[in-house]
Amino acid sequence: MMNALTRRDVLALAAQGGAAIAAAHAPPGALAMQDAKPAAAPSPPAYSGTHAVVPLPFDPKALKGLSEKLLVSHHDNNYAGAVKRLNQIEQEIAALPKDAAPFKMGSLKREELIARNSMVLHELYFGNLGGDGKPDGGIVDLLHGRFGSFAAWEQEFRLTGKSLGGGSGWVVLGWDAHRGAVHHYWLFDHTHSPAGVVPLLVMDMFEHAYAMDFGASAAGYIDACFQNLNWTEVQRRMDAVSGK
Repeated sequence: MMNALTRRDVLALAAQGGAAIAAAHAPPGALAMQDAKPAAAPSPPAYSGTHAVVPLPFDPKALKGLSEKLLVSHHDNNYAGAVKRLNQIEQEIAALPKDAAPFKMGSLKREELIARNSMVLHELYFGNLGGDGKPDGGIVDLLHGRFGSFAAWEQEFRLTGKSLGGGSGWVVLGWDAHRGAVHHYWLFDHTHSPAGVVPLLVMDMFEHAYAMDFGASAAGYIDACFQNLNWTEVQRRMDAVSGK
């Protein structure tokens, strides 16, 4: 057998033996460092994918006309799902190679917009619930001056919501920087957001927001929403816009 060894075999065996000796005398952790893969570069802040789910700002058992089951399901499934999707999408954008096809970026950016708007609008929606439904503060005067009366604004806001019944969308009262006044808007989905508008009051009109309690009765759901509006939060948002 020794005669059968070639010069190449002898050199290979010698190399293996040398490696074994080196390993035996290597300091602790040295081999692990050799085998470890280089750490991936951290994602830039723009696409870190670290958005956190915000808990409900009220006791879901305490709202009038909206069940705990509905509110918890809405929060834990629809809203939290949007947050998780946004995090995943951001990480996928960060991982795109420099030579990625434009359509890949376009597709991801579209999904980013949908998930982002869903996340933010849900947070605003839950944030303006949990109140006693009694309008108060300077926002009431603004709505009166803009629509002729608070009652006229409320009728228009409710009617806008009913127009979305049985489908999807949002009704958003906001401060419109272009108009320099409050105004409310009809948003059919998460890609319809009026430019230059800061939301003050948000009402979710997707069926998942009410079907569990009201079936197809969007009007009943809107009544319940108005019973639980937190006008103190709406006023706080208005004050933030005006710098008060």
